[in-house]
Amino acid sequence: MQDFSNRVYEKLSKLSKSQIERVYRELKNHNEILNSIVQSLSTGLVTVDRQWHLLEMNKAAERLLPFHSPGQEFKFETQPFFELIDDKDMAEFFQDCFQKNKTNISDEYTVSTSGGSVRFIKVCVTPLVAENQIAGSIILVEDITERRSQEILLHRMETMAGLTNIAANVAHEIKNPLGAISIHIQLLQKAISKHRKSDGRLPEQKFAEDCLDIVNQEIDRLNKIVVDFLMAVRPVSAQLVLVKPDSILEKFIQFITPEFSDNKIKIKTEFCESSPKLLIDEKLFREVIVNIAQNSLAAIKERFENSLKVPSFKDLYFGVLRLRTSVKNDCFILQIADNGIGMTEEVQSRIFEPYYTTKANGTGLGLAMSYKIIKEFSGDISLVSVLGEGTEFTITLPIPQTNKKLLGHNQ
Repeated sequence: MQDFSNRVYEKLSKLSKSQIERVYRELKNHNEILNSIVQSLSTGLVTVDRQWHLLEMNKAAERLLPFHSPGQEFKFETQPFFELIDDKDMAEFFQDCFQKNKTNISDEYTVSTSGGSVRFIKVCVTPLVAENQIAGSIILVEDITERRSQEILLHRMETMAGLTNIAANVAHEIKNPLGAISIHIQLLQKAISKHRKSDGRLPEQKFAEDCLDIVNQEIDRLNKIVVDFLMAVRPVSAQLVLVKPDSILEKFIQFITPEFSDNKIKIKTEFCESSPKLLIDEKLFREVIVNIAQNSLAAIKERFENSLKVPSFKDLYFGVLRLRTSVKNDCFILQIADNGIGMTEEVQSRIFEPYYTTKANGTGLGLAMSYKIIKEFSGDISLVSVLGEGTEFTITLPIPQTNKKLLGHNQ
């Protein structure tokens, strides 16, 4: 079509009025077809000039992008495009592309709809070239919610395989209380049968009550095992969104600082300069780091229990909880280390197993659930511990493929 237009332009002075009208109709029809194609695309398409004022936008872009005033007439001719975006991170991304002349770059965002659901949106910025020079930018907007949902569903199906081990643990746990109940019921039955054959009286009251008390205790124990099992196997109700972990960690530190200070524990941090966005559930991520911190608190108190009781040491800090973040190989890494009592190799090998605990009143589900949550985030959690010196947990979370160069990065 471009060649046709050029040829027409070269011969324009030689064309008759009727020929010009025919050419105009053909060009008009062609433009209408192109516009229909652009408006019918499921991918959002936006073009802006070098000052980021709107040139063209299709209906998909209007539907997918979070504007300040949806449904109202857009006045992009007076404001840069990014000033009209009602999402802080996305607006800053577009503004950065404008100010630093960035092209061939993409990023992903989570956007809440009016119905309360969350959509995953991917935006790509590429150069708009006209007459062999950059005339602006093209913004492609894609709804990738279905893709992300399928990835999450596939991951959840893979984690279901781990339920076999949990079920085996529960079966083992149930055997002991069932055996105790069976033995004491048999004792009661034998005593009753013996007395019926002799004097017809019931067994002694204390004997019967002792047996029944044990039966009731074991029934309560069974009930707790079942409840804990249901907690362990229930699906993690994660609302995965793209967030930066910085604010979560800062709020977490503010939350635990008073308790740790009271127990003479210093909190030290070393965070990476620029935190990437992660696909996580903020509430569940906080649950994981709180679980780890509480284990560290208990380990530090156990190691320095005697020192904390010495009056002359009341102003000294013995414990240290260190949080460090870094980015490596497209992964965000969070390390939480303490100088507590540490663990034996046996404890380390079983620490994430459901029902395994070294605490007298522990359930053995805190770190098991933490492991399950991190796996739900498609991440990994591990630890290194030295008995008598301390423990370090390492949480590794994948960085979604955002902020990646498409063809190049011009600045």
